[in-house]
Amino acid sequence: MSIKSFNNFLLLFLTITLPLCAQQSDADDSLADGPYVFIRNDSLIEQRVVEGELVATLLEAGSLETHFPPAPAVYTGVERIAALSDIHGQYDLAVELLTANGIIDKEQNWKFGKGQLVVVGDVFDRGPKVTETLWLLYRLEQQAASKGGRVQLLLGNHEYMVLHNDLRYLHPKYTAVSELLGLGYDQLYGEDTVLGRWLRAKPTMIKINDILFVHGGISAAFLEAVEFDIEAINDKMLESIGRTKAEMKPTDYYQTYFGSDGPVWYRGYFEDNLPESHITELLQAVSASHFVVGHCTERQVVSMYNNKVLGVDSGIKRGAYGELLLIIKGRFYRGLLDGERVEF
Repeated sequence: MSIKSFNNFLLLFLTITLPLCAQQSDADDSLADGPYVFIRNDSLIEQRVVEGELVATLLEAGSLETHFPPAPAVYTGVERIAALSDIHGQYDLAVELLTANGIIDKEQNWKFGKGQLVVVGDVFDRGPKVTETLWLLYRLEQQAASKGGRVQLLLGNHEYMVLHNDLRYLHPKYTAVSELLGLGYDQLYGEDTVLGRWLRAKPTMIKINDILFVHGGISAAFLEAVEFDIEAINDKMLESIGRTKAEMKPTDYYQTYFGSDGPVWYRGYFEDNLPESHITELLQAVSASHFVVGHCTERQVVSMYNNKVLGVDSGIKRGAYGELLLIIKGRFYRGLLDGERVEF
């Protein structure tokens, strides 16, 4: 064995095998998940769970991107947009919906050309296929960019919950995976992982044309507390990653950005019986004509306040049905699960 091969073997053995050997004897042979790709110096170590056992592979250096500069938060001149939210680990249903509406093909490759797909938060928690969904979006992001399009994953409250180690809504599968790997679930998305670094470059909100996309919404209380600047707000929220909820909760920072009036938790459009004039004022304050939000579950994609607010949490998390919003040259459509379009 060459010195390089021996060093690779030693790296793999020391960083993976030793900490986990004692835990593999109680493996559940139905458990499958992954990959989780860890960055160790210049090496990439992939870990999968296959039939309840850990399978580790040393990947070729450079086989996956490990540096993710933040993308712009404002885009103009986009003719086709698709938006959905709150997938919550329901990978199969999301794939069915994206395929039916021409966003991806039957091999799950990008089909939307120069269009933009916006996932308005909440891929994590509740369902059993979070990992598959994240890697699908990771791959589609690269494919879309090569065609002049974009995939935009926004961070919702459940992304921030996981990254803050608040695991109340974790599917039991991921508790078992976490125990098998000997790491906290939040550590599976730490700064030393490919997906963890990728997530840390994601925005909380973006503006495409005259439409502001954000998981919860923009409230009057939030606008009173901060000067509205999309990039600055995205940066401020990303600063929280790596801090615990307990550490932040007593602070004004937490109440402003992660309280009930903050961008990823706000439900006022749906619950507060607001007059349309209030929505108009909010939109004027952020220089937009429409909000597209998730977070509040409906039976379908909904239009409120004369198309000023579009809600795209259509209940995908339940695993039975879902829709997406299509915006084609300024016109709004519900994209149904069978591919039919219904204009608002």
